[in-house]
Amino acid sequence: MTEGGPEELDFAKALKALEEIVKSLESGELSLEDSLKKFEEGINLARRLESVLNRAEQRIQEILNPPEGETPKD
Repeated sequence: MTEGGPEELDFAKALKALEEIVKSLESGELSLEDSLKKFEEGINLARRLESVLNRAEQRIQEILNPPEGETPKD
């Protein structure tokens, strides 16, 4: 198994952090203020993860559908 680049590792860490936030929110043990802080943190992480996934999807489309007359780039 190969290790991913820094962006992939950051993605994995961000996803794990988001999972932990969801667990803490679902537990119902946080105060309203703490819940709001965790929710905001979770939204920011979700947006970051979505951005990374969108860039990956765009890169895949570029690889699969190179412009006419060009070969795919490595």
